[in-house]
Amino acid sequence: MVPKTNTNTQLITIERHILENERKLPHATGDLTSLLYDIALAGKIITNHTNKAGLAEVLGKTGQTNVQGEEVQRLDEIANQILFRLNDHTGRLAVMVSEEAPDILPIPKKYKTGRYVLSFDPLDGSSNIDYNVSIGTIFAIHKRLDENDTGPGAVEDCLQKGRDIVAAGYILYGSSTMMVYSAGAGVDGFTLDPQIGEFLLSHPNIQIPQKPKYFSANLGYKKKWSLGAQKFSEWLQGEEGGPQNLSLRYIGSMVADFHRTLLSGGIFYYPVDTTNPD
Repeated sequence: MVPKTNTNTQLITIERHILENERKLPHATGDLTSLLYDIALAGKIITNHTNKAGLAEVLGKTGQTNVQGEEVQRLDEIANQILFRLNDHTGRLAVMVSEEAPDILPIPKKYKTGRYVLSFDPLDGSSNIDYNVSIGTIFAIHKRLDENDTGPGAVEDCLQKGRDIVAAGYILYGSSTMMVYSAGAGVDGFTLDPQIGEFLLSHPNIQIPQKPKYFSANLGYKKKWSLGAQKFSEWLQGEEGGPQNLSLRYIGSMVADFHRTLLSGGIFYYPVDTTNPD
C-alpha cells in the first residue's frame, strides 16, 4: 500500500503557466513566452544578489545619478546589467529602456532585433536597500511600432500608450520573492521556492478586493501637492463624507506598496509636487 503524502500534484511553475497560455493563442510565436521567462530568470539572479547584499560589497552608491536624479545604488546597476545581458542577444527585442539609463538601450549590432520593446526599472525602491526594506523590479512589454521592421529600435518605439502594453508586471524581493504579471488575461502571482529554484503559482487570478482597507501615499509631501490631491487625501481620511475605515500604510517602495494594495484593497498614489512637477 502506497502511503499518502501531502505532496501537491497541482504545482504549476511559471514556465508551465506561460506555455499553457501561449497554446491558447493560435498565432503565438513563442517570443513573448521566452521573454517573460527570461525576466523570471533575471528575478532569480537578482534575488541571489539581494539575499547576500549585506555580506557582499553590493550595498551603497556608485557615485552616479539616474535619469530621475536619484543616486544609483550598486545593486541598481547589477540588476540593470542582469536584465540587459539576459535580453540583448535573443533576437526578440528591438530596443530596451531602463530607468537607470539616460537614453534608450539599443540592441548590439552583432545581434538580430525583434518585434518587442522592454521597459524596466531594475530595482525600484533602491534607496531602501541599506535598510533591508522590500524592493522590486518593474517591467512592461510593448510591440514595436512597425512589427515588420528588422532594423534597430528607436525612441518612438518606447514612447507608447499604456493601453498598448502586451504584458507587464513586477518582481518583489522581500521575505519571499514573488513575480506578479499579466499578459492581458488576468493577473497571476508566483512565489520563488528557493529549494527547487522555481517560481510556483501561489496567487492565481488576483483581483483587487472591492472593499478597500488601505490608502498609500507619502503624506509628508502633501503641502507640495495640488489642491485637488490634498482634498482627495483628506477625503480618504474620512473628511467630507469620505470612507471612515481606511488605514494609512506607506513603505516608500512602490512595488511593496502596490503589492499590498493589490492583495488587500485600496489605493496607491504618488501625485506630482512643486519640487518634482514632472
